Amino acid sequence: MDDLPVHTIVFEILTRVPAKDVGRSKSVCKQWYALLSTQDFVRIHCSRSLVSSNQRVLLIDDLTCSVRLIISKSNDYGPSSIVIFPFHHQNNDVSILSHLNGLLCVCWNHTYQLLLWNPTTTAFKRLSTPDSHGFYINNHDTVGLYVDTNDDYKVLHIKRRGGVLGVYVYSREVDSWRNIPFITRQEYLSPHFNWSAGTFCGGTLYFTVCECWLGGTKRVICFYVNSEQFKEISFPPVPSI
Repeated sequence: MDDLPVHTIVFEILTRVPAKDVGRSKSVCKQWYALLSTQDFVRIHCSRSLVSSNQRVLLIDDLTCSVRLIISKSNDYGPSSIVIFPFHHQNNDVSILSHLNGLLCVCWNHTYQLLLWNPTTTAFKRLSTPDSHGFYINNHDTVGLYVDTNDDYKVLHIKRRGGVLGVYVYSREVDSWRNIPFITRQEYLSPHFNWSAGTFCGGTLYFTVCECWLGGTKRVICFYVNSEQFKEISFPPVPSI
């Protein structure tokens, strides 16, 4: 082991171990901490964690939180391990809104505050500010987690308040919110439209927007993270059952 280059240990061995062991390995030395904190390491580790034998689910039930292995062959769960909430919470108080590469955007239901939380490292960050950014109202708001070309993790927060739609982006690197324009139909301000959480894929966040009643309008709103532009596209055809 002493003869192996550090780069080989980090990128060929540690990218294949569980995330919790990676967290422990950060304390070995400053060089390991720096390498294990790079986005290249995170990206490779996440891609190698996608194999079926590594798939796990995070379950929140009342006051407890646990991680369980997914057994794909039997569509069942394996043994669970308890995850300790690093922040004070009440019964049924934490809702998971979005996730990306092991990072969760959650809502603290009794205060409406948004938080970023890494269950593996237990680190968390409150996103609320005194000027009312970072507060989430269920059935009115939606969020999406994404990462830009500079490897900065960001939260897109779409808010509907009193007939006004506001769109805000939080940057983890800068630790601040800013407003961006939203160009699409004003009908989507209506509470009759339900917004899904954002799904990040290929440099784009996708939201489905659907009217509440059967047969209502269904559209997909795309947010291109590099240009920060929105585009509306048709909902793909859904085959009848």
